[in-house]
Amino acid sequence: MNVSAWVLSIAGVSVLSILIDLFLPNGETNSHIKTVFNYVIIFVIIAPLPSLIKSDFDTSSIFTESEIVLQEDYIYQLNRDKLTMLETSMEKELDDRGLKYIDISISADIFTTVMKIETIYVDFSSLVIVGDEEHIDIENEAVDVITSFVNIEKENIVFSGY
Repeated sequence: MNVSAWVLSIAGVSVLSILIDLFLPNGETNSHIKTVFNYVIIFVIIAPLPSLIKSDFDTSSIFTESEIVLQEDYIYQLNRDKLTMLETSMEKELDDRGLKYIDISISADIFTTVMKIETIYVDFSSLVIVGDEEHIDIENEAVDVITSFVNIEKENIVFSGY
């Protein structure tokens, strides 16, 4: 009997005992049935132990690397969603500072579990400045916003469209 079948049988008997406990009325019969199921659970738990003691039990076979599979599609989608959220949040922050319609695109390695941002592209071609300030250094303002969200060197921020 392998470990996953053993754990599954323990869980199954436990769930079965809980269901029977829910549907039986309170009283002496319920008490006796609970006692019987407690013995069954104990038996299911200790049943494979003699075979484990007699054989050379290899613990490395319990968790093999082949059973752990990275969900690459999930990681890709999760990182893609993170990038979209970052882009939207940066654009909203710049919008709140009076710099409207700036388009931000992030280039990153999204196929790894720890996403690494490589380059951030900032497009000023549709920029509209709203507010009473006469002089705004839009490039420095964008760098301030971007670096407040992610840890990236200024050399990795590419500006275009102005």
